[in-house]
Amino acid sequence: MIEKTLPQLLQERAQTMGKRIALREKDYGIWQELSWQDYWGRVKNFALGLAAHEFVRGDKLAIIGDNRPEWLISELAAQSLGGISIGIYQDSLPKEIAYILNHSDVKFVVVEDQEQVDKLLEIEAEIPGVEWIIFYDEKGLRNYEHPLLEDFFAVEQRGRSYEQDHPDFFAVQVQLGQPSDIAIFCYTSGTTGFPKGAMLSHRNLVNMGESLMSMDRAAKDDQFLSFLPLAWIGEQMMALSASLVVGFTVNFPEETTTIQENLREIGPHLIFSPPRIWEDMVSKVQVKIQETSRLKRSLYTFFRQFGERKADAAFHQRTLKLWEKLLYALGDYLVFSAIKDHLGLLRMKWAYTGGAALGSDVFRFFHSLGVNLKQIYGQTEIAGIAVVHRDGDIKFDSVGLPIPGTEIKISDKGEILLKSLSVFTGYYKSPEATVEALEEDWLRTGDAGYLDEDGHLHVIDRVKDVIRLTTGELFSPQFIENKLKFSPYIKEAVAIGQDRSYVTAMVNIDMANVGRWAELNQIPYTTYTDLSQKPEVLSFIQKEITAVNTELPEKARIAKFVLLYKELDADDEELTRTKKVRRAFVAEKYAVLIEGLYSHSGEIQVEGKVKYRDGKETMIRTTLRIMDLDGEVA
Repeated sequence: MIEKTLPQLLQERAQTMGKRIALREKDYGIWQELSWQDYWGRVKNFALGLAAHEFVRGDKLAIIGDNRPEWLISELAAQSLGGISIGIYQDSLPKEIAYILNHSDVKFVVVEDQEQVDKLLEIEAEIPGVEWIIFYDEKGLRNYEHPLLEDFFAVEQRGRSYEQDHPDFFAVQVQLGQPSDIAIFCYTSGTTGFPKGAMLSHRNLVNMGESLMSMDRAAKDDQFLSFLPLAWIGEQMMALSASLVVGFTVNFPEETTTIQENLREIGPHLIFSPPRIWEDMVSKVQVKIQETSRLKRSLYTFFRQFGERKADAAFHQRTLKLWEKLLYALGDYLVFSAIKDHLGLLRMKWAYTGGAALGSDVFRFFHSLGVNLKQIYGQTEIAGIAVVHRDGDIKFDSVGLPIPGTEIKISDKGEILLKSLSVFTGYYKSPEATVEALEEDWLRTGDAGYLDEDGHLHVIDRVKDVIRLTTGELFSPQFIENKLKFSPYIKEAVAIGQDRSYVTAMVNIDMANVGRWAELNQIPYTTYTDLSQKPEVLSFIQKEITAVNTELPEKARIAKFVLLYKELDADDEELTRTKKVRRAFVAEKYAVLIEGLYSHSGEIQVEGKVKYRDGKETMIRTTLRIMDLDGEVA
C-alpha cells in the first residue's frame, strides 16, 4: 500500500520519470507539453509564491476554471504546503461560489479568466475571507486594477525569488505532509439542499487510485483526456490520483467546444465520463446513421446484430461461433472501427462511466462496437469509486464487483453500505451529517441495491427516490428515465408516480436532434418552447415513448407525458452541476404541472421563470398539451 501524500507521489514521479510527458495542453493549435520534472518545478514555484503571500498549513485554496495544467499545479501546490484545495464548477453562479468560499473558509482563489474574476468581484463584499484572487488567463484583464488580483505567472516568479532566501523551505514542507492530512474538500452535488464539503485525505485519494489501477493496469505510455470538470470527484480520481499512481499522461483539450476533435486527435487509452456524455454519443451516432446513405445504413443495420451478439456473449460469458466471429470482424473492419474512430474511442483500453446509472441499452450499444465500457459505482464520500466491472465479468444490469480493499454489505432496509480506506473523514462543519453518513466505519450511501449470487452489486436507485404506486408496486425512476433517454430525441426525463396509481413523465426534447428532424420534415419553429409544443413533435415523441413502454414492466409503463417548455437547468437549480435531477426541488417547482398530469384535462396553463447567467429573469407563459399513450390527448 502506498503511504505517501499526493505531492510526495509527484516528487517521486519527477525523480523516476523526469523527462517523460506528464501533462499536455493544446493551445493555439499546438500541443504544449510538461514533463514530470517541469510539472514538479511549477508546483514548487507556485507553492513558494503562495508561501510568500503567507499561505500556511491548514489554509484553503479554491480553484475555478476549465481543465488546465494550472488547475492541477494550484491544488498540488496548496497541498505541498499542508493546505487544502477546493474545486468549484466553472459554470457556478456567483451566489453558489460565495456559499462554498464562505463555508470552506477560503483565503486564496485561483481562477482561469475574466469571466470568473468578474463573478468574484461582483460578490466581493460577500466573501470577506478571500485575500487573493489569482488568474492564469490575462485576456481582458490587463486594465483591471484591484488590490486582490494577482497574475498566476507573477506568483510563480515570486516563488523563484522566495526560494533564494528559503532554499530548503519547500522540501521540508512536502516531507511534513502525512497521508492522514486532508487534501481536498469535494462538495457534493446537493440533490437535497446545499452541497456539503466532503473532507478527503491524501490516503483516501491515493488508496482509491492504487486500488483501481491494480485491476485495470494502465501503462506509463497511456493517454488520458481530462475534459470533465476537475471539481467533480470522478475527474480528480483519474487526472490526479490515478495519474500520480501510474504516471500516464493527462491531456487537456484546447476549448470545451473542441473536446470531440481533441478526443479523436489524442485517441486516449482511458476515459471517464458520466452517463450524459455516453448518451449524447449514442444520440449523435443514431442521427448520423439515419442521415447517411442507404448503403451505409444497410451495412450498419446488418452488422449491428453481430455486434449485439458479441456483447451478449460477453455478458453471458459464452463463446461466439466461428462464423459469428468472422462476421463481427468484418463488421468491425467495415463499420464499427469507423464509428469508434469518429468518436475518438479507437485505441480505448478501458472506458468508465459513473456518477449516475447508465441505461442498459447505451451500455449494450458500446459493447456491440467493441468499446470496453465499464460501469463504476462510488460516491464523493469514498473518493469516487468502490465498485467496477472486471474484464471478462461484465453484467450490463450491475455495476460490478468491489475494487480491492473495499467491502460491501446491504442493510436490513436494503441500503448499500461500503467500507474501505477511501471512505472520507467527514463533512466540514457538519458533524450531524457526518454521524448520519458513517455507521461504525461503514459509509451509508443512501442508495438501495442488492448483491447477486456472483457478488455483483445491483443499484436500484436512491432509497428516497424509489417510486411506490398506490397499488403497491415499487419502481426505480432512474430505470424508466434511462430507457427514455436512449432515444436520441429525448435529452432529459423525470418519471413521477409516488403515491399515484400510474406513472407519468415530464420530458425535455433534444433541441438539436428534434430541430434537425423538424427541418427535414419542413416543420417551421422559432424557440425551444415553440418546437416542443408542435403537434407533429408531440406525436413523434409519443411514438418514441410508446416504443419504450414495450420494454418496461406493465405497471411501470408511462401513461401520460408532457413536453416541458424549457430545458431543466442547473442555473435554475433543477439540476446539480453534475447534471443530476434535484427531484424534490423539481417536484415542488412543477407541482401544478404534475397535478395536471393526474387530472382529466388535456392541457395545462403554465407560468414559469427562466433565469439567465447574468442573473436576469424572464417569465414564460404557455399552454402545454398532455399526451396519453393511447394516441389521444388526455
